[in-house]
Amino acid sequence: MSGTKKEWYREIFENYGEHYDRESYVHGTSGECDFIEKEIGGNRDTRVLDIGCGTGRHAIDLTGRGYRVTGIDLSRSMLDRAEEKAEERGLRIDFRQMNACELPFREEFGLAIMMCEGAFPLMETDEKNFQILGGAFRALMPGGKFIFTTLNGLFPLFHSLKEFHDRGLQESGMVMEENSFDLITFRDHNVVTVEDHEGNRKAVACNERYYIPPEITWMLKSLGFRTVDIHGARLGAFSREDPLTTEDFEMLVIAEK
Repeated sequence: MSGTKKEWYREIFENYGEHYDRESYVHGTSGECDFIEKEIGGNRDTRVLDIGCGTGRHAIDLTGRGYRVTGIDLSRSMLDRAEEKAEERGLRIDFRQMNACELPFREEFGLAIMMCEGAFPLMETDEKNFQILGGAFRALMPGGKFIFTTLNGLFPLFHSLKEFHDRGLQESGMVMEENSFDLITFRDHNVVTVEDHEGNRKAVACNERYYIPPEITWMLKSLGFRTVDIHGARLGAFSREDPLTTEDFEMLVIAEK
């Protein structure tokens, strides 16, 4: 009897922790944490929830600055790498293997972060993506902030996603074989060949959801967030001074409960 096929986001990050830390987009961590710290006024009493923490790059940086962070991720491989890196720096961090659609926290954190498509918008349905946002809302104390980046739906309306992906994949060693963007669902379907840290190569059919700003605002406001601000997300240089444009592949979202 054949086993159940894994979701693409489980499969692509399986045994991928070491490769992930060599991706180009991980090099902006310190600058991004500078912005995050500024948003909470440098208050080190703020408990931080890192949703889709991956190999722990933001969790480790913020812990090193004196914050108490809980990092959750679906991938055991990514968490193993996160724990290894934290141990190398002599840091104790609460890393947990957990599904972001099923967050159990209730008003425990002053800040929730979700960087670089850590969970949202990778889910295969809009309902699951919405569950992630709802879990973040419930996890925050009143007045808490939710800071995350997500795919900007304005970008593929003006640019070729295949050309953009090809440029980025050349640096990582991944190969994209197919790519199609559905204007009805705003989903990008592509097949990427990845190599894990054991040298095994596999083709994974990916399915990512792009969102336009009014969708993000509506979802967050419907959950109960009082304010929602959306900006362009520049690698390692987040700023409220950068308006979101069609040139931004990602958007930076800052919501307050």
